[in-house]
Amino acid sequence: MVRSSHRACEENWFVGNNQNEAGIPRYENIDQLKKEATLGKLEFTVKSEIQRLAKREIRATFAPLHREVRRLRLKLSSLSKGFTSLNRLTKELHLEEARPKLEATPEELKASRLTPDRIRRLRKKLGISMRELGTLTGTSLSAILSWEKGKFKPRGEKKAALVALRKLGKREVRKLLAEKAGAKVEAKAKRARPKPRKKRADKRVKKSRTR
Repeated sequence: MVRSSHRACEENWFVGNNQNEAGIPRYENIDQLKKEATLGKLEFTVKSEIQRLAKREIRATFAPLHREVRRLRLKLSSLSKGFTSLNRLTKELHLEEARPKLEATPEELKASRLTPDRIRRLRKKLGISMRELGTLTGTSLSAILSWEKGKFKPRGEKKAALVALRKLGKREVRKLLAEKAGAKVEAKAKRARPKPRKKRADKRVKKSRTR
């Protein structure tokens, strides 16, 4: 009884909705409609399954490639940084070779007599102050003052620097002072430069991926 009433409802719905806009029936009977609906569902299911399998195959194929590309990018980035640092070091070495060095041979050191008067006259000849002479020789202002007053004598590298300065002219000395001042400013800027902070969000993303 229930099946017959259900069948009657289906037939009534079929009669009322089996016409297109032109009034022509679209299906011969309700069984044909059900069959086509079943085929439509089956087609949709098959298409969905094909898409799912295709996506899985694509992921399985391209995931290793994506990881390899990422690894190569990181390697290229590190190589680029290394090349930049090597290039910078090469330039610094070339500049170091080109600039005059305050060095003296053992024979020159042995033969030289640096009296307070000679140190004072050397400084005036080069047109530099006591502070600038201290910058060139790597000593303090008080040490230069003690040399020129005869309280202490320059020894070792300080004496070699003074002997080497006797072989330079005003232009070379000014160049040396400018280079030392630039190197000092650059070193100070590097110390004051803040270190980049790592973002916590990136760490959370990496942790979620590993999980």
